Amino acid sequence: MSVVGTTPFIKPMTSPSSVSPGQRRHTLPASEFRPLNTQDAISVFEIEREAFISVSGDCPLHLDEVRHFLTLCPELSMGWIEEGRLVAFIIGSLWDQDRLTTDALTLHKPHGSTVHVHVLAVHRTFRQQGKGPILMWRYLQYLRCLPSVRRAVLMCEDFLVPFYRKSGFKVLGRCAITVANLSFTEMWYPISGHAYMRRNSEAIRFPQLTSPLERPGTAGERADT
Repeated sequence: MSVVGTTPFIKPMTSPSSVSPGQRRHTLPASEFRPLNTQDAISVFEIEREAFISVSGDCPLHLDEVRHFLTLCPELSMGWIEEGRLVAFIIGSLWDQDRLTTDALTLHKPHGSTVHVHVLAVHRTFRQQGKGPILMWRYLQYLRCLPSVRRAVLMCEDFLVPFYRKSGFKVLGRCAITVANLSFTEMWYPISGHAYMRRNSEAIRFPQLTSPLERPGTAGERADT
């Protein structure tokens, strides 16, 4: 899938700084958002495992599934990197039906127009800082630059529905997917129009929403966020 026009959304977001003569300049950007790749898979899985195992006993995506999606559709992922360290991420894939089915948990449909948001997670030391909502906002803006994408969908437990409503998602109804004794609400977000973003000001302009999403962050546990 073409990602023409997405460049402004994945360049480093840096804060201006003055460097005195003789002072060493940092070589890593203070903060950046970028697509993930298979080299990030272990870091992704470590964050995800810590976030989910203690709560649900399982992860939305296992390590081989993380590698699977980062190989097939890395452009539908987004990582938040601070000083070279992954602190939060989202992984998505394309889907080609109106509602999610079990196949959506493992398949990427290259000709689909719906992005299935599998998982959002924030590293434990960076939670309660508003990073989950900010990353979701950045990701949705990024999707608006992909010409073939028309909407985003996710599945989540009921306690996360208010958070996703604040992020702009609407309830579709009960999800057809269940995992063990867990059931989920399916939600969607319309992707339309042209995304506009002033560089270097996103974190300041984006509202600081708080949500249990940052505790473990996900859009749909084994039903994936």
